[in-house]
Amino acid sequence: MTGTPQDIYLRRIDPSRNMARFYVLSIQPTLFGGSSVVREWGRIGTKGQCKVELLDDTQQAEQIKNSIVRSKRRRGYSDVTQDMSPDK
Repeated sequence: MTGTPQDIYLRRIDPSRNMARFYVLSIQPTLFGGSSVVREWGRIGTKGQCKVELLDDTQQAEQIKNSIVRSKRRRGYSDVTQDMSPDK
């Protein structure tokens, strides 16, 4: 992961369920002019798993990325920068 501005870092922590998970989404260019949605997920502190989905264009990749982010937020994931704000 290169840490580009398009990367989205999400995490879900629930001590009562012994849950500490992360989810990272990014859009990367492919060698043939397309785009790919790269997903990484797992327990915080581990390497986790990775999945790459190849697509024809960036717009389609953005739509898929936004759909995944909405789904994860509904399941309780939140942005890492949002969790680190001083008023939380």
